[in-house]
Amino acid sequence: MKALVTGAAGFIGSHLCERLVEAGHDVIGVDAFTDFYPRSVKERNLAGLRRSGRFTLSERAIVDADWPTLLSGVSHVFHLAAQAGVRKSWGREFRVYSEQNIDATQILLEACKGRPIDRLVYASSSSVYGDAVPLPMREDARLQPVSPYGVTKLAAEHLCLLYQATYGVPAVAVRYFTVYGPRQRPDMGFHRFFQAAMRDRPATVFGNGRQTRDFTFVGDAVAATVAAIHGRPGAVYNIGGGSRVELLEAFEHIRRITGRPLRLELIDAQAGDMRDTYADTTSARRELGFTTTVGLEQGLGEQFEWMTRAGLFSD
Repeated sequence: MKALVTGAAGFIGSHLCERLVEAGHDVIGVDAFTDFYPRSVKERNLAGLRRSGRFTLSERAIVDADWPTLLSGVSHVFHLAAQAGVRKSWGREFRVYSEQNIDATQILLEACKGRPIDRLVYASSSSVYGDAVPLPMREDARLQPVSPYGVTKLAAEHLCLLYQATYGVPAVAVRYFTVYGPRQRPDMGFHRFFQAAMRDRPATVFGNGRQTRDFTFVGDAVAATVAAIHGRPGAVYNIGGGSRVELLEAFEHIRRITGRPLRLELIDAQAGDMRDTYADTTSARRELGFTTTVGLEQGLGEQFEWMTRAGLFSD
């Protein structure tokens, strides 16, 4: 295939680009290098890809990109670019989320209209579910996000399915459940918790630690994203790690991996935080052949090893 990946310099996007290049595909990466976290982190993510003759990077925002040129000859589009973060999506910052998550998705879909694209895979989020659905969460549940971020991800998901139904854009959505692993963003939980343990600082935890998550290793999320090119246009697939884990249990894994105590500073849950997530992955298993291969303790070990090699505990 010739693939185009938006958000190519990000946590999941860079892994996806590498997976595609390693499989022998040509990849065009698009990334705006927004200042949500340091550019140096994203450059480190791209270091290996920049040495490959199969990868080219277009440093553009979606709104400014030359889409006729970028999409020339492209057979598959993977749309991972988005403004992340639940807690920052309230108030005046919402405008950034609506521009990056909704407006940008509509611009990309318009650009794909009428083109011979085999699949467009949109990276959605478990944040679309909210707290009112039964566990495990099924794709056909009534969706009631509890954060503005979740609202924007759901709106973009609906746009993808609307363009599929109206214009035949072959869009498929995958809903990621709490992805972790090497290259996890600095603002994300396990990155912060490993840093706290290694620097003997308290780890801030929103809530009582009894909330549960379906943690998904980044390699499994990427494998599912690639497999989604075989999904039904208009379909949505949950991508989860396969188990429901309390945060307190995850903290025990971090203590064992680092060999250091993890001091917790429990504070009130924040607006937009979900209580529990747990994916029903029946559809992804049946239609995409999706299986999880990395359990939480192994995956956390791989994230810790990567952070150590990257010198993230040395300064």
